[in-house]
Amino acid sequence: MQTLFHLAFPVADIATAKEYYGNGLGCAVGRENAKSVILNLYGHQLVAHLTDQLLTPQPGIYPRHFGLVFLAEADWEALLERAQRKGLKFYQSPKYRFTGSPLEHRTFFLEDPFHNLMEFKYYTHPSAIFGEVEFVQIGDRE
Repeated sequence: MQTLFHLAFPVADIATAKEYYGNGLGCAVGRENAKSVILNLYGHQLVAHLTDQLLTPQPGIYPRHFGLVFLAEADWEALLERAQRKGLKFYQSPKYRFTGSPLEHRTFFLEDPFHNLMEFKYYTHPSAIFGEVEFVQIGDRE
């Protein structure tokens, strides 16, 4: 079965969303109207919906963020380099988690202009993406 992931999220300005996600992250911009825009993030559908609610920063990365797990380290590194080159705001700088364990992965977090947090990961051992169930570590939550 082939499927695409869909995520809708709030923004305060469609033009700013298109600039950040299109020019910044490299998403292809799809259909749009005055209240929404469809974005292609590595083959997955993001939909930015305009809201008049106050969008405030989260106190941390938990419980809400979204992102991608890269299957090729070079693709993860390419997005990292693009984010740095485009001057995107890092919420957490690139780092390794769980070094030396089967759960080892590289990660960084970005924050868009509307305080939506995104995590981008690459696992050293692909089995850790859904497996390694004997381990209990999930993220950095204390």
